[in-house]
Amino acid sequence: MKKYYYDLHIHSCLSPCGDDDSTPNSIAGMGEINGLMVMALTDHNTVRNCPHFFKAAYRHGIIPIAGMELTTAEEIHVICLFETLKNAQDFEKEIEDKRFKIKNRADIFGNQYECDDCDNIVATEEFLLSNATMISFDDVQDLVKKFDGICYPAHIDRDSNSVTAVLGSLPTEYGFKFAELRNKQNKDKFYDTGCEFIVSSDAHYLWDISEKENYFLLPDDDKNAVKNLFKLLRE
Repeated sequence: MKKYYYDLHIHSCLSPCGDDDSTPNSIAGMGEINGLMVMALTDHNTVRNCPHFFKAAYRHGIIPIAGMELTTAEEIHVICLFETLKNAQDFEKEIEDKRFKIKNRADIFGNQYECDDCDNIVATEEFLLSNATMISFDDVQDLVKKFDGICYPAHIDRDSNSVTAVLGSLPTEYGFKFAELRNKQNKDKFYDTGCEFIVSSDAHYLWDISEKENYFLLPDDDKNAVKNLFKLLRE
C-alpha cells in the first residue's frame, strides 16, 4: 500500500473566482512542488480546462482527475469527480442546457479563461459559470452516477454555498458517504453527518493549493491509482 497525497478541489483561471495565474500548467507545477500525487481540477460548472490540465499534469508527474464544482438550484456547491475525462466531458454536455446563461461581467466577477497546457489563452467563456444551475440537490447524486462519477457536498465548514449553510445541516437521508472539509480541525463539528471527510483546499490561488498532508492509502500502482481511488470512494 502507498500514501497518495491529494488535493481534489482546485479552481483554474476558467472559474471567475480563480486567479488569472492559476493556469492548468501552473496548477500542476505547484502540485509537483508541494509533493502532491493526485489532483482534481474542479472549476465551476465546467470541465473545459481539464483536458489541458491532464497534459500538464502528466509532464509534472501528477495523476489528474477531471472534476467540477457544480452549483445546484439551491446554490449548494457539490464536488463531482469522474474516473475518465470523457465521462466528465459528457457530464458537462448534460448540464450545459441546465445552466442559466447570464453574461459574465469580468470587471465584477473576474475573467474566465480557457488556457492550454502551455499557459496560452485559447478561449474566453462568455457566460458566468458560478451561478446556480437547474439541477436540484435532491437530483445531483443520481445524475452524476449516470456518468460513472461520484459526488459529495463541498466545503461543509464554510458559511456560504455549503449544504450546511443553505439547509442548516447535512441530512443523513441523502446517504452521502463523504463530505468535504477545508480544515480538518473542523471534523468534530460535523460528526452527526455520518460522513467520512475529504480535506481539500478549494484553491483559487496557486498558494492555496494543499501541501503534502492529506492522503488516500491505496495499492502501490500509479497506473491504476484513479481506478483504485474510485473503488475506495464507492465502497
